[in-house]
Amino acid sequence: MSSQPTHTPASVESISRTIEALAARNVDAVLVESREAALVKLKELVPEGCEVFVSTSETLDTIGYTQYMDGNDRYINLHDQMLAQPDAASQREFRRTTTTADYFVGSVQAIAETGEIVVASGSGSQIGAFAYGARRVIMVAGTQKICSTLAEAEARTRGYTLEMHDRWLEGRGGSAAPIGKFLVMEHEPVVGRITMILIPESLGW
Repeated sequence: MSSQPTHTPASVESISRTIEALAARNVDAVLVESREAALVKLKELVPEGCEVFVSTSETLDTIGYTQYMDGNDRYINLHDQMLAQPDAASQREFRRTTTTADYFVGSVQAIAETGEIVVASGSGSQIGAFAYGARRVIMVAGTQKICSTLAEAEARTRGYTLEMHDRWLEGRGGSAAPIGKFLVMEHEPVVGRITMILIPESLGW
């Protein structure tokens, strides 16, 4: 298979292999029918009244979860609390506390059929939560992010994903930025801690 990124959702066979490989690494993966079903599933998985942080994610924006959580007082919404801080320095300091949220919801850059998950970040703010800090982690991804090998997943992240992220930054008046932190999740020791929601659509980068 070519290492060039594809924008086409993965095949049924590829998804099946990926779910099996994720399970072997203690990641609970579930395939939903659509972005609408993914939103419903997220609402089921994250109980009202809990402490939750929603990471910046094009995928979560697209399925409507970011908008659903914005100002939603049925949860202890750490993102809203962070934005309510009086200045940038206070926001950065508060952001450190989000790494130990009860629930941390975000997306990933790539998933290998062999079960490894690749996450990249400029600041690294979500890396600690994914790797260890958060009590529960829920990842949401379109199946076009599935790659046949870890090497291809890393290449996708360092190439296509970084290029798209730079375009996103420039569209918001920013400038291109390098990858600051790069995480490969190979095995989760805590059973039930991580759930991956896979959507059979091309979503996010």
